[in-house]
Amino acid sequence: MERYEIIGGKKLYGEVEIDSAKNSVLPIIAASALVDGNVFINKCPKINDVISLVDILKSIGAKAEFINGGLKINCDGLNNCEIGKDLAGELRASVCMLGALLSRFKKVKIAYPGGCSIGKRPIDIHVKCLKKLGATVLEEDGYIECSAKSLKGTNITLDYPSVGATENAILASVFAQGETVIFNCAREPEIKDFVDFLIKAGAKIYGAGTSVVSVKGVKRLKGVEFTPMSDRIEAGTFLIATAVSGGEICLKNCDFKNILNLINKLANYTCKITKFNDIIYIQSGKGGKPFSFSTGPYPLFPTDLQPQASVLSCVSSGRSVISERVFENRFSHFECLKKMGAIVDLDGSVAHVRGVRRLAGAHVCANDLRGGAALVLAGLNAEGLTIVDGAHHVKRGYNNFDEKLRALGADIKLTEK
Repeated sequence: MERYEIIGGKKLYGEVEIDSAKNSVLPIIAASALVDGNVFINKCPKINDVISLVDILKSIGAKAEFINGGLKINCDGLNNCEIGKDLAGELRASVCMLGALLSRFKKVKIAYPGGCSIGKRPIDIHVKCLKKLGATVLEEDGYIECSAKSLKGTNITLDYPSVGATENAILASVFAQGETVIFNCAREPEIKDFVDFLIKAGAKIYGAGTSVVSVKGVKRLKGVEFTPMSDRIEAGTFLIATAVSGGEICLKNCDFKNILNLINKLANYTCKITKFNDIIYIQSGKGGKPFSFSTGPYPLFPTDLQPQASVLSCVSSGRSVISERVFENRFSHFECLKKMGAIVDLDGSVAHVRGVRRLAGAHVCANDLRGGAALVLAGLNAEGLTIVDGAHHVKRGYNNFDEKLRALGADIKLTEK
């Protein structure tokens, strides 16, 4: 088991290159199961979730290798449409294989997906989509089994703008007969990026990034090379890290439009932020106002940045209010922050925070990906030594997180217990 050891109090200076988006790369990897020939994903981060999904593809006959800073995949030899608990349980994104393999083989059997324990993430919306396209679905013994003689285009309305369900509905529709129109789609920029990949491979998809997406079925997809968008959550994490620690950094390979909500809040908070093309420059201000926010589906404040941003609330002046409106269990990191001196009162999905000048180092444990990143940021601010167990959670979504922070001047190292 690995852990982070951090001695807080160091300001951050320098520049950091942001990786390709985890939440774009994962559905693209799943979509490569539909492609004839080679897929090459440029600038593919070698994070644990990516490695786990690649292992799933290899287990059913795909060839894949990390090469020249990217990921090469060939799924011509896929020979199985069943994914067991040992592999599917590693990450939530394994659920994307449901729509991909059903689309390719007209049948699929997959164990319920794993990932972070941040609240209920039911797959009933996914299942409804597949049933609307003509699939028969059986759920038993921890598995979902789908089959269809053929998939036929139809109208689908999602009960909630779920990112995963939107991706699965699109994947299952790519080879379906006729046209499928999906209403109440997720509008996250990663959805549009994933669709851009499919279009480049030959799919006919319209409206990605809006609430209505239409898919006209095609016969095949061809090999393609693709460069995913930059990771807005990683970029936001480093912006918040600078605000929490002090200092000034330059983020390269960023699209500020995708995190405008956070940037505006930081600018109002006292940080000075300058944008130029794909570069964001942030200079931490002195003092700080309350930092209140509510999460929600894009374009609202992203739930994947809530734990990190909550650290800033804990060290801001006055009282802040945080409302989590996506996942009901995404406040588990607050117990660790309290151990570090944060003053927080939880009331269901609302956190009332009274800011302190500085946190205190403590021995804490990460229970999920973004909560773990938040504890690392708290350690950057804290006085003394902070130990964050469960580094494997953080490594699911951040590539060389400790190295990047160390290059900016942080006193952090990754060690084994």
